[in-house]
Amino acid sequence: MVTTPQQRSSHPVYVIGGGPGGLAVAASLRERGVRVVVLEKSDAVGASWRTHYDRLRLHTTRRLSGLPGLRIPRSFGRWVARADVVRYLEKYAEKHELEVVTGVEVFRIERAAAESAGAESAGAESAGAEWVLHATGGRRLVAGAVVVATGYNHTPYVPEWPGRDSYEGELSHARAYRSPGPYAGKDVLVVGVGNTGAEIAADLAEGGAGRVRLAVRTVPHIVRRTTLGWPAQRSGILIRRLPAGLVDRLGALLARFATPDLTAYGLPRPDTGLATRQREGAIPVQDVGLIDAVRSGKVEVVAAVAAFEGGEVLLADGTRIAPDAVIAATGYRRALEPLLGHLDGVLDERGLPVVHGARCPRGVPGLYFTGFTNPISGMFRELAMDAEKIARRIARSGRRAGRG
Repeated sequence: MVTTPQQRSSHPVYVIGGGPGGLAVAASLRERGVRVVVLEKSDAVGASWRTHYDRLRLHTTRRLSGLPGLRIPRSFGRWVARADVVRYLEKYAEKHELEVVTGVEVFRIERAAAESAGAESAGAESAGAEWVLHATGGRRLVAGAVVVATGYNHTPYVPEWPGRDSYEGELSHARAYRSPGPYAGKDVLVVGVGNTGAEIAADLAEGGAGRVRLAVRTVPHIVRRTTLGWPAQRSGILIRRLPAGLVDRLGALLARFATPDLTAYGLPRPDTGLATRQREGAIPVQDVGLIDAVRSGKVEVVAAVAAFEGGEVLLADGTRIAPDAVIAATGYRRALEPLLGHLDGVLDERGLPVVHGARCPRGVPGLYFTGFTNPISGMFRELAMDAEKIARRIARSGRRAGRG
């Protein structure tokens, strides 16, 4: 392991979150001789992957999803299963001998009092800019730098539909879904047609649910996971730097070649381009069974949910239905406001970091973010790239501070 000169601050770098992004940054920092501590609020690394539904697999290929310093075993197959992702993350932390402290949740991050106001010009770099982390049990942890890696899918979000709180039926978020077994023979409404909603609907249809309906508010772009052996992820990598207009046109051409028209089933082709939609925060839905389920009638596409009334669900087209269960695949919130909302210029109007990777928010040196984008080129791949960039930046700043 390469050892860098002593940092100006003797305090470690703290990484908040023991998922793939946090572990990748920690391993990359440790490789450069920087002491780093990972704080994980659950009792093990990879907590979110432990709670995903059983059917889930990485939508990106094994070869393009490894984190720095450890390939995903070939025995896990091309599309790595949820349980194997957990095994890989456990092995990753062990192999890199990471200092992971579990059962510690960080509630607030503040600049240390020792960092006097105006001591640095806006945007200046400083490896010694100290931070104070307020955490579980009254802990007050002082850090030389902080990497926030709490995840894109942090806090389940269920819209405040009229009548939701008095709904008499079964309503749950997709995070609680594991397998179709408990829904055998039942009438189930899945709300939301992102990757999670699409896959849960297909899973229910294949797993014995009596009836499956999928409520759609915005028609998604649907892409094949592979086309003639070519994974969609590689296309995402190739086009991610191209102009949005060009990608929109290429995406439309590819869709007509690779994806059937589902207009007759309630899923017309989107009227906005693939890249335009992605830049608004919506990535394409990878088909892992939805197309066949819709065409066979096993999954019925219905209008968006408008309200709940007693034991019924009112849809946007005026239809009333009374499913046995409603599963809200309506996404997550990053929930960074309690942690960082008091710091000026760190979060945007959507509650997302204004920068990510090796850049720090302007005037806030020593604070980094990873895992808060939803890239078309693959989350694990981008996390690995961010980890190396962040680690190089912190180590380089430490060398400069050592010379000072």
